[in-house]
Amino acid sequence: MAELHVPHSATPRGHGGEPPPGHEESDVNTAGVFGFALGLTGAGVIIAFVVWVFFTFLQSLAERPVTPEYPLATEQQNRLPPEPRLQSDPRQDLLNFRRHEDELLTSYGWVDKNAGIVRIPIEQAIKMTLERGLPTRQQQQ
Repeated sequence: MAELHVPHSATPRGHGGEPPPGHEESDVNTAGVFGFALGLTGAGVIIAFVVWVFFTFLQSLAERPVTPEYPLATEQQNRLPPEPRLQSDPRQDLLNFRRHEDELLTSYGWVDKNAGIVRIPIEQAIKMTLERGLPTRQQQQ
């Protein structure tokens, strides 16, 4: 478990008591480091190649023409539903509805002739409300 410690006095010395030039071979396994770097580079190249092949496959898959899932449905896209068609032109129906509503808001007319209730234009109703004021509750004493 404990390593054997060699005192500095037992290490070989060069000229003048200094350690000899070079490096310590016991600290790093250079062949292992270079082997690992070479293996890592090789793995990176192989992975890049596999990814390139995969994307090429996906590209070819995306370029294929897609057949419709329901071929009978594509033939009937412009077919109208059977009669009665409730709204054949919804935009025009909405425009007609708004035009009718605007006409009701800007004209006079009877709401209930027997009860004497009339419809007045909205602008006239606003003016009359400003002149008369809004109804309020009477204060209790």
